[in-house]
Amino acid sequence: MTGDAALQLVSRMLWAGVSIALPLLVITMVVGILVSIFQVVTQIQEVSLSFIPKILTVVLVLVVLGPWMLKKLVSYSVAVISGIPGYL
Repeated sequence: MTGDAALQLVSRMLWAGVSIALPLLVITMVVGILVSIFQVVTQIQEVSLSFIPKILTVVLVLVVLGPWMLKKLVSYSVAVISGIPGYL
């Protein structure tokens, strides 16, 4: 395996990881910001108020986008495994 092939493989791995994790992170961040704004406006400083909506959001996003994430991960894995003979 050449250095260029290894760098390309690592680059594809990082982009696959980013594309799989990005929707979950962005949606959770938006919910966190909205909860924080709600806490500032109402002056409610309850700890569970900041965690429960984020946990529920993560579960909901994983239920909705989980099949897409798994399909993307499996397609990347198939591409890497099928490309092993070309790396030698």
